[in-house]
Amino acid sequence: MARDIPGVLDILFPRLTGGLVNALNSKMFAFTDVQAIPAEAIEASSLQNAMLFEISMARAESELRGGDAASWDECLKVASSRQRRHFDARIPEKLEPSDISVADHAARNLVAMLDSVRAQRPSAILERAPLIPGLGWVASGNGDFALGSTLIEVKHTGRNFGAGDFRQVLMYWLLQYARTVENDGQVWSDVLLLNPRRNAALLVNYDNLLRAASASSNRVELVELLRSAVGQDFDRR
Repeated sequence: MARDIPGVLDILFPRLTGGLVNALNSKMFAFTDVQAIPAEAIEASSLQNAMLFEISMARAESELRGGDAASWDECLKVASSRQRRHFDARIPEKLEPSDISVADHAARNLVAMLDSVRAQRPSAILERAPLIPGLGWVASGNGDFALGSTLIEVKHTGRNFGAGDFRQVLMYWLLQYARTVENDGQVWSDVLLLNPRRNAALLVNYDNLLRAASASSNRVELVELLRSAVGQDFDRR
């Protein structure tokens, strides 16, 4: 996955330092009518945070599809399937009321955030799990959501958005752009980072982020550098 190739990302985005990250985070905003999840509520759950919030994602996704929300047993099944990809995941047999309370809070927060964004762009269609193309030995994957020309990534962390988060969405954009060069498609113009746990959000223009994080390289230069880094042989195309 794109997030797991830090060596390549450091070459592409040498200026993605703590100073830039702090400057970006200074523009975070919160949604009205959304309440951050109290830390003591999260600590009351015995589940790993990754599992806890994966369950909330499954619940939110079911609500966004319309109709009745999936049961908590169904959400646990979906989340367990996803978390089993991680070697250190601990899969619970059942959910306790304290687990459900936090997962439900996070799911409601995410749905409220996405509903608010969709209300500002009523003609755009919310896409779940947009495809992130692969390139060379970088495997393809999926983002969280996309709304029109905006990629939406969800981070349930107890901190501000970090360099790793920005590297991830920058790589997503580059991989999509590299594919777009081949098929003349559209690329995302912005990325919206959402943290339902803290009620925090950040909207960033991709062109500005690319210029700030790279060595002032343009799109084509970055894609060529990426292709060189992943060892793709263009002569065979």
